[in-house]
Amino acid sequence: MKLSTSHILTTHVGSLPRTGPITELLIRKEKGEPYDQAEFDKAMHDAVVDVVKKQAATGIDVVSDGETSKIGYATYIKDRLAGFGGENQAKPHLDMRDHPDLRKRMVAFTGPQTFKRLCCIGPISITDHEAVHQDIANFRDALKQVKVADAFMNAASPGIVSSFQPNQYYPTHDAYIEAIAAVMEEEYEAIHAAGFLLQVDCPDLAMSRHTGFQDLSEAEFLQRAEQQVEMLNHALRNIPATAIRMHICWGNYEGPHDHDIALEKIMRVVLKAKPQAISFEASNPRHAHEWKVWRDAKIPDDKVLMPGVIDSSTNFVEHPELVAQRIERFAEIVGRERVLASSDCGFGTFAGYGKVDPDIAYKKLKSLVDGAAIATRRLWG
Repeated sequence: MKLSTSHILTTHVGSLPRTGPITELLIRKEKGEPYDQAEFDKAMHDAVVDVVKKQAATGIDVVSDGETSKIGYATYIKDRLAGFGGENQAKPHLDMRDHPDLRKRMVAFTGPQTFKRLCCIGPISITDHEAVHQDIANFRDALKQVKVADAFMNAASPGIVSSFQPNQYYPTHDAYIEAIAAVMEEEYEAIHAAGFLLQVDCPDLAMSRHTGFQDLSEAEFLQRAEQQVEMLNHALRNIPATAIRMHICWGNYEGPHDHDIALEKIMRVVLKAKPQAISFEASNPRHAHEWKVWRDAKIPDDKVLMPGVIDSSTNFVEHPELVAQRIERFAEIVGRERVLASSDCGFGTFAGYGKVDPDIAYKKLKSLVDGAAIATRRLWG
């Protein structure tokens, strides 16, 4: 992982808005409708080139492939793994449970759910070994056309896979997580072997408390989170910590979030995870105050913080001065060389779903870059 001793590096969480044609192709595939594989492959390749160029044009230092080929950051695995089927009737998020009218309005401004929610109904195994390598090849081609500091690719953590696709086959949750980790290890190692930073997406350590694991008590949830981190660390055992980022969040949607588990309650578990860099929400109204939790925590000297200094669920474009202030706050905690400026979450976590306008997403990223420049001038003089 490249760190800077001269300026604040900028990045984001990974997913970015897909264009209309790309979304249509992904939904067609998701619904099992006929599509031309050659057309699909070329469209994804060209879209990755485009999304990487857009990131570079804003000045983002550490870029991704936008998760362009994935219908969703946590559900794409069903296209690569056997053992999933049926239908998961997800319960409303705890913070949305008592607001049925708001849930209806959210569909109007985020779009309908485009992805399937399945369950684990059989033994998990890899059926498509090539998908990750196709993503890698597309990303490599795109990176040849830009000049950036570094590049990362996302992959779902075992815990978030289990949160979105509940277990109906394995005798225990531990056995289920162990099975997921065993197969995801191949994808993790392929991304690392390709020379990219691996970002493991771990909303299961926070968001799942009020979503997929809402029926657990807080103590049971924390125990489960700890077990999931142990399995994640095992799956990452062959990759250096310095080559891995992890993302935690409480859900990328504009809801009350008044059932979010507090950061201080999960901090110990989060810090036990192997990845060197930790990406987290730090700018939205429910979690902006938690910079104090980071300040008061015993953060290991080898950890790097990637605070979200722009929100990813509203169309407000943050002022660069506010972005700079947020960056400086975390630089005071761990030092300027151990902070990368990021976003709260992704701007395209599921294809065709989300409130932020695609053009506004890039305006927000540009403000992130401009704010990092202001912070750099003040931090380095």
